[in-house]
Amino acid sequence: MILASATVDIIDEPPAHGHGLGKFKVEVWGKEPHDYVRTYEIAAKTDSIAAREGLDRFVADITRLLEDSEGN
Repeated sequence: MILASATVDIIDEPPAHGHGLGKFKVEVWGKEPHDYVRTYEIAAKTDSIAAREGLDRFVADITRLLEDSEGN
């Protein structure tokens, strides 16, 4: 299991009427032994959805990184 936390900054606000996406900068950092940091720019309806997407991307990135290092 990869444990991580995220912060979200708004780049472009989502439209007030609820139709469309905003743009968010999501910084994710893992907890040891996966203490890496990644920053993603994500289009989403809400900051919560952007955070979840950032965490999912982080887990996929770190899993891929670990698999690649095991193959060496």
